[in-house]
Amino acid sequence: MSDPTRHNRLDEEESPYLRQHAGNPVHWQPWDEDALEAARERDVPIFLSIGYSACHWCHVMEEESFEDEDVAELLNENFVPIKVDREERPDIDAIYMSICQQVTGGGGWPLSAWLTPEGKPFYVGTYFPKQSRQGRPGFTDLLENISNSWQTDRKEMENRAEQWTNAIEGELESTPEAGDAPDAELLRNAASQIVRSADRDFGGFGQQGPKFPQPARIDVLFRAFDRTGANQFADVAIETLDAMANGGLYDHVGGGFHRYATDRKWTVPHFEKMLYDNAELPRAYLAGYQLTGNERYANLVRETFAFLDREMRHPEGGFYSTLDARSEDEEGESEEGTFYVWTPEEIHDVVEGETAADLFCDRYGVTKSGNFEGKSVLTLNGSVPNLAEEYNLHESEVRELLDDARRQVFEAREGRERPARDEKILAGWNGLLISTLAEGGLVLNDEYTNLAESALDFVRENLWDEDERTLSRRFKDKDVAIDGYLEDYAFLARGAFDLFQATANPDHLGFALDLARAIEREFWDDEHGTLYFTPESGERLVARPQELADQSTPSSLGVATDTLLVLSEFAPHDRFGDIAESVLETHSKTIESNPFQYATLALAADRHATGSLELTISADEFPGEWRERLADTYLPMRILAHRPPTEDGLAAWCEKLNLDEVPPIWANREADAEGEPTLYVCRSFTCSPPVTDIDAGLEWADDLAPE
Repeated sequence: MSDPTRHNRLDEEESPYLRQHAGNPVHWQPWDEDALEAARERDVPIFLSIGYSACHWCHVMEEESFEDEDVAELLNENFVPIKVDREERPDIDAIYMSICQQVTGGGGWPLSAWLTPEGKPFYVGTYFPKQSRQGRPGFTDLLENISNSWQTDRKEMENRAEQWTNAIEGELESTPEAGDAPDAELLRNAASQIVRSADRDFGGFGQQGPKFPQPARIDVLFRAFDRTGANQFADVAIETLDAMANGGLYDHVGGGFHRYATDRKWTVPHFEKMLYDNAELPRAYLAGYQLTGNERYANLVRETFAFLDREMRHPEGGFYSTLDARSEDEEGESEEGTFYVWTPEEIHDVVEGETAADLFCDRYGVTKSGNFEGKSVLTLNGSVPNLAEEYNLHESEVRELLDDARRQVFEAREGRERPARDEKILAGWNGLLISTLAEGGLVLNDEYTNLAESALDFVRENLWDEDERTLSRRFKDKDVAIDGYLEDYAFLARGAFDLFQATANPDHLGFALDLARAIEREFWDDEHGTLYFTPESGERLVARPQELADQSTPSSLGVATDTLLVLSEFAPHDRFGDIAESVLETHSKTIESNPFQYATLALAADRHATGSLELTISADEFPGEWRERLADTYLPMRILAHRPPTEDGLAAWCEKLNLDEVPPIWANREADAEGEPTLYVCRSFTCSPPVTDIDAGLEWADDLAPE
C-alpha cells in the first residue's frame, strides 16, 4: 500500500484555506488518522501549520516557504506536514496555541508547531521567514536543525514534549478548587478594571496598537452604568464605539467591520472581514443606541446588516465565514487592502462634480500622502458642520452631496477585483449572527428577524441531526463535516432563544432547549464541575480544552453558562440551572481574579447573582406598541417569555416542547379577563401584578432592578 503522505492531499478537502495550499509542493495532509498513522510508521515528527483563509501572514509564509521547492523537499523528507484550518478545528488550535503562548509569551497565525508522532509538541512559534531576519530564525534553518536533533538528541526532545503536554493539560483541563459563585459586586469590579485599561485618548483598551474589538467588555460597561449610574462606565463604552465607528475599522463605503486596527488610533485595519465581528459588534451598537438614542449607531447596524445580506449570505439563508484582506491590483498582484483604499485622483475620477469629490476627500480623510502605503483608508475626518462652513453650504446640502458621492464610490468599488470569500458556513458563527439579527429585528426592523429565521432554518436543515440530536460544525458545498464544539451548540442555542424572544415562535425555544440538553449530554463533566470545549463522543487529542477567556469570539463556556441560566426558567426539571451554578462555582476564583479577561463569564455570573428580568407576555400576538417601547429601552438580562393567553394554548405549547410541567415563568399568567395582552414582570421571585399597559410594566422593571 502506498504511503498517503507522499503527495499533497488537500485537494480532497472542502475548507477553502486548505484548498489554497493544494498546489504547494509540500505534501500537505489534513489532520486525520492516515496522517497521524504515517508519522508513527515513518517515525518522524509532525510539522503542524494552523491558519485560516483571511490570514495575512499565512499568505506570506506560503509564498516565501510553502511554494518553495527546496523548503518542500526538507518538509517532505523529514516530517509529515499537516495543515489545519483553525476555523474548522478550533480544538486543535486551542491546544497548540496554549503552549505557544506559555512558551513564547505570544501567539497568532500562522501557528507553527513541531510534534512527536503521538502529537505532543516540542517546538512552537508563529510566522517564520524563509531566511533568518529581524531576530526571527529562518524556517529553512529550523527544519534542518529540528530534523538533525530528532536523529541525534531525540530523548531530550521527547522529554520536552512530555513537559509541554503536561503544561497544556494544566492550562486547559485543570479545574481549580471550587468556591462560591461570584456575587453582585463582580460587575462593578469588572467594569472598574476595564476602565483602568481604557485608552481615554483614542478609545478602546490598551495604550498601543494593535487594537481589537472587545464587545463583551462594552456589554459589561453598559450594564454596570445601568446598574450604578456611574458615568465613567458609559463614557468609556461610548468612546470605544465612536473610535471604532470613526476609524478605519469600519468600512465607510460598504458597511461592516474589519478584523482589528493595527495602530492605537484605529486608523489602519487588518482588512479581512470576519462573520463573528460583524455579528458581535452590532449587538454593542444596538445597546449603545438604546442607551443614548444616537441614530448613527442604528445606521451602522443597518449598514452592517446590509453588507452581510449582500456579500456574506448563502442563497438559502446561512452566512459565510470571511472575506479575505487581499485582492488583486491593476498588475495582477495580490495585495492587502487594495479593494478598500483610495487616492484623491481616484475619488475625482468616480465622483461627479469637483465640490462633491472634494467634500468626500475632506470628510473621509483621503489625501495625497495617504495613511496606508501611499493611499488612504477611509476614516471620518471633517465634521458636517465644519465642512458646511468651509464650503459655504447648508448642512443639508453637504449631507446630500456626501450621500451621493458615497453611492458613486461604492458603485465604482464594485468594479474592482473583490477579496476572496471563504464560503464555509459554521454553526456557531451563524448562531452569533442569528442572535444579533433577532435583536436588530426587535430594536430596528422586522426584516432582520426574517434574515435570522432564514439562517436558523438553514443550520437546522443542514447541520442538525434530528434523530441523533447532534450538531455538525461546518457546511461547504453540501458537504457537512466535523462534530460541533461547545461554541456551536451554545452560540446557536442563544441565537434560537433570542429569535423566540423576537418572534414568539415556540419552535425556536424548542430548538434552544434541544441544544441545551445536548450540551449537558456531550460537554458537561460532573466530576470536575465544568463544560469542556470538545464533545464527549468526539476525537481524543492530547488534551481536552476548556474555553474560559474571550478570544476573537466570546467565551463558549460563558455563553453556554448564561444560556443555560436563561433556559432553566423554561425547563426547571432539567439540570440547566445546576450546571450553570456549578460552572460558576468551579471557576469563581479565576473569574474574580481577572474579570477583564473573562468578561463573558463575568456577565453570566452577574445574571446568576442578580437574576434575569422576566417579562412574561400573555397574548395571541406580540403587541406592536409594546414592541416599539421595548425597542427604545435598554433592559440587560431581559427575558421575553411569550406564552399563549389561555391555559389550553399553554398546555399545547408544553406538550410540543416536551416539558413535563408548566414552568413558573408561565404558570398562572394568563391574559386578563377581557383577553387583553397582559404583562407580568418578575425578578428573583418578586413579581408585579398583571398589567395591560407597557409603561406600567416598565415602571415595575425599574422598581425590580438590582441595586
